[in-house]
Amino acid sequence: MIKPSNATGAALGLLAVLHVAWGLGSPFPFRGRDELADAVIGSVSVPSTTSCLGVAALLVIASGTVTNAIPMPPSLRRPALTILTLVFALRSALGFGAKTSLLSPASVSPRFQRLDRRYFAPLCLALALGSWAARTQVK
Repeated sequence: MIKPSNATGAALGLLAVLHVAWGLGSPFPFRGRDELADAVIGSVSVPSTTSCLGVAALLVIASGTVTNAIPMPPSLRRPALTILTLVFALRSALGFGAKTSLLSPASVSPRFQRLDRRYFAPLCLALALGSWAARTQVK
C-alpha cells in the first residue's frame, strides 16, 4: 500500500515539474500561454519565469519535507508539516468558496473559477490531508 506521505510527495514533485515547464515557456497541457494563464491563473498573462521557478522550488521543498527526504529534526518537521497543512487547507477553502482572488487578485476568470472548484481546491485539500498524515508519522 502506498503511504499518504509518498503519494503527497509525488504529487508535489509532479506539480514542481509542471511549474518548471511553465517557467521555461511550455503551455502544457494547454495549446498556448493565453489558455494556460486563463485556466491555471485566471488572468490574461502567465507569471514570470522567476515566479514559476520559485513556486517549483517551494514545491520541491514541500515534497522533501512530506516524504522525509530532507533531513530535519522532528522539532522542525512537525511545525513545517503543520504549516504546509494550513497553507493547502486555506487554499482549498478559498477555492471551494470561490474566493481564491483574496490570495491572487487576478484570479477572476470564470474558467479558472470553475476549474478551481472542480480540480484545484480538491487537489489542495488532498495535499493538506497528505501533509497532515505525514505529520502524524513524525516521531
